[in-house]
Amino acid sequence: MDNTSILNDIFERFVSNNKIFKDREVLRHDYLPEKLPHREEQIIRLGQSVAPVLKGARCSNIFIYGKTGTGKTAVTKYVLNHLELKAKEINAPVSFCYVNCRLAGTEYRVLANLCYALHLTVPFTGLSVGEVFDRFRKGLDCLKTIFIVALDEVDALVKSRSDILLYELTRINETLSNSKVSIIGISNDLRLKEFLDPRVLSSLSEEEIVFRPYDASELKNILYERARLAFHDNALTDGALSLCAALAAAEHGDARRALDLLRVAGEVAERKGASVVAEDHVREAERLIEHNRVVEALANLTLHSKLVILSVFHLVKANGYKAVTGDIYEVYNELCKELAITPLTQRRVSTLINELDALGLLNAQVVSMGRYGRTKRIRLEVTRTLIKEAFSNDLRLGQLVDYEPKCLEKNSYSRD
Repeated sequence: MDNTSILNDIFERFVSNNKIFKDREVLRHDYLPEKLPHREEQIIRLGQSVAPVLKGARCSNIFIYGKTGTGKTAVTKYVLNHLELKAKEINAPVSFCYVNCRLAGTEYRVLANLCYALHLTVPFTGLSVGEVFDRFRKGLDCLKTIFIVALDEVDALVKSRSDILLYELTRINETLSNSKVSIIGISNDLRLKEFLDPRVLSSLSEEEIVFRPYDASELKNILYERARLAFHDNALTDGALSLCAALAAAEHGDARRALDLLRVAGEVAERKGASVVAEDHVREAERLIEHNRVVEALANLTLHSKLVILSVFHLVKANGYKAVTGDIYEVYNELCKELAITPLTQRRVSTLINELDALGLLNAQVVSMGRYGRTKRIRLEVTRTLIKEAFSNDLRLGQLVDYEPKCLEKNSYSRD
């Protein structure tokens, strides 16, 4: 059978098999349901916090944090959507903008998104950040509005040392005459406040809302509500639903992971021609997702974190032992020179190693060197093959995957 026939057969089977999904989009991260179970308290708190804008008063800046998949983004969008409807109903001068800082990538792109939300024109690139900020500030003041800025994954700005924009946004009201800005900062990292400039922290954290992880029964309720919309009747066993909830609850109560497991399990069943999603389909989905999640986690790291990972990658590849902090920093410096970027200090790199350890990408153990003090002994927690896969399509880092650091050639390593 030729390739065309094989593909036609695959597509025909897919089109004719409508036993599983009624609407798979309901299981996507960006789907915003009409109800958000087990987040009533957070919805009420955020609603009360932003309500003053309906009477022309600026609301407090709000800092929302909690682990991935705890409903932070969904609740924020849910509340802002309802606030927007109410503002239009009573003709209140309120404007909104939601930006995912990790997806935007740079301060320039974040600012550009804020400008687009106000229908201000800025070029895709070419201006300084200061020039774009001035255009944003002047354009905003002309609109005579209260502008609510929701910055999701704001830690991407902070950890890439791009918190000047945050500082400027928290101080912008001092320079506005006719408009006001309120900020909602959303972070997955409970330790983010340790990285924030104290001046930014004091302004941004006027109010805080913490999202705790879901437990297994709450996850099962969430999945049940989505499954009713996503699957045909009797296409999902209760055992499969419970297993998805239990696996996600074991990993910090992550609703995104639970929804991913359920969707991919349905797709696995669909490919196999099954009419019902069972527990073995969930187990296979778990294996598929684990691989993709590690690759995605690596790909979404900041540039300097990627260089730290690559430094450990090269040390392990060359010597096959657990790298120590000093060796990593030496290789990291060389990789920075190859990319013509300024390296961070050794202390900052040590902090990045701790972050990568918390993400489960590295394992860092503090060991005593006797009279020479203490150091960290670091090993990779993911395979080198996965690192190659994650970085090979990166235009800047792809060339460094097969690079052979000169410092490893001239130095002789003999540590255990």
